[in-house]
Amino acid sequence: MDFSNRNAQAQPAAAGHAAPASAGVGGSKRANKPDTDKVARIVQAAVAFLVAILLVFVALTVYSSTKNSEEGFVDSSKLQAVFLNTGQVYFGKISSLNNKYFVVKDIYYLQTSSNGSSTAASASNTSVSLVKLGCELHEPYDQMVINADQVTFWENLQDNGQVAKAVATFQKQNPSGQKCSDQSASSGTSASSVQNAGTSNTPAATNPTAKP
Repeated sequence: MDFSNRNAQAQPAAAGHAAPASAGVGGSKRANKPDTDKVARIVQAAVAFLVAILLVFVALTVYSSTKNSEEGFVDSSKLQAVFLNTGQVYFGKISSLNNKYFVVKDIYYLQTSSNGSSTAASASNTSVSLVKLGCELHEPYDQMVINADQVTFWENLQDNGQVAKAVATFQKQNPSGQKCSDQSASSGTSASSVQNAGTSNTPAATNPTAKP
């Protein structure tokens, strides 16, 4: 019997059995690749999250420093005077301010009146009154938004000042707020009163400014 042919035929079979083993090694390498990609995605997500937190922190820091740079000087327990570059001044409570606008509430302003004479001597008969905003012909709400570039300066007012005292007296005499009952009446009837613009039934209060 010839055993040499049998041995020659058996060799390819052995080689055929070895092929799946090498394929198994390649499959193991391919199986490890998805795990590496997953770790990379997790790292990228963590970095993006940390960057987002850093940006939010920087934005809050900038906003806080900008806000506190001027708004931090507003004393909410006091009245403020806001002077405009037109020469007008408003007294009230600054509720908000930034580099674009001021928001003022509970507003009063000065109003002058005279006897109508055009002579130089009439200056001695001119009086100044403090008027509560709200009863003008257009009946505005008691809130004003002023462009920041129109404001020359503003300041907190002391409680013992004439304006603060006049406002306190007016609020005490009008606990329910002002009433615009007569829009046709004159608004400059008294030199020593805080009055409703357009009304004639507001109680007199302390004179906010002395006669010139």
